[in-house]
Amino acid sequence: MLEIVQFVHHGAEQITPKILHGIHKKLPMLKLEFTQLKADKFPHLIEQLEFLADVVEDFVEGAEEDLPYVAVAEAAYALVYAHGHHQLIPNHVNAIGHADESSVVRCAIIENEKVFAAYAKRHHLDWNKVTTKP
Repeated sequence: MLEIVQFVHHGAEQITPKILHGIHKKLPMLKLEFTQLKADKFPHLIEQLEFLADVVEDFVEGAEEDLPYVAVAEAAYALVYAHGHHQLIPNHVNAIGHADESSVVRCAIIENEKVFAAYAKRHHLDWNKVTTKP
């Protein structure tokens, strides 16, 4: 798990405010793309991606300006990674095709669990649907 944490931290370090705003502009397309994922082996992945997209959206739009930037950057990196075409495990590989996305997303959530749980509570979201369990 330590390697994934380091991977996510390194990726999040690359998320500048300018890049974050670019991701924000692409959120409608990303949200639509995420709803089309065929990730039966990772039942919470779509909800987790939608949750992280909402976090990024609310931060950039000023509704959640007090969120720590590092948490938002890790959420944004997880979204970019899940959308990316240069993933560690290609999505077409049976059974494990979305394991890397799930790991990156879960890592971002676990690393920022207190912040994201409080966000979920403020927005009346069911934190159990954004589980950190596989």
